Amino acid sequence: MKLKYGFSLRGPDRIAEELATVLSKKASYEFKALFLIVYANLRSRNAAHGGEEMMRLRAYEKLQSLVHAGIVTKTGKEYTGVTAALVTFMATAAELNARFAAGTLARRALASIVSSPAASTVEES
Repeated sequence: MKLKYGFSLRGPDRIAEELATVLSKKASYEFKALFLIVYANLRSRNAAHGGEEMMRLRAYEKLQSLVHAGIVTKTGKEYTGVTAALVTFMATAAELNARFAAGTLARRALASIVSSPAASTVEES
């Protein structure tokens, strides 16, 4: 039986990291100006892939998830970073990037999940 998962292990989230870096400068930005800065920074690092329009959509989605998580505040049409939350976010991102680079960021092996006691009780019932 083939098991299929709806998600995959991806690399570091460069767009969210760049949004956090730009918003950590204690300035308010409208989305258009914020995107232009983020896009220019990603292009200079050769990390912008998928075209400008797709990048704009992904950046807006990431920005809204940062707002929802409380890392960024939205006042009208302006976005401002929350300093304490940005520090925590950047530390977590740095840790995940280091683990990804070291190759230790992986899920448990499927055999260990299937042979766990919780999995066997589910199969018996």
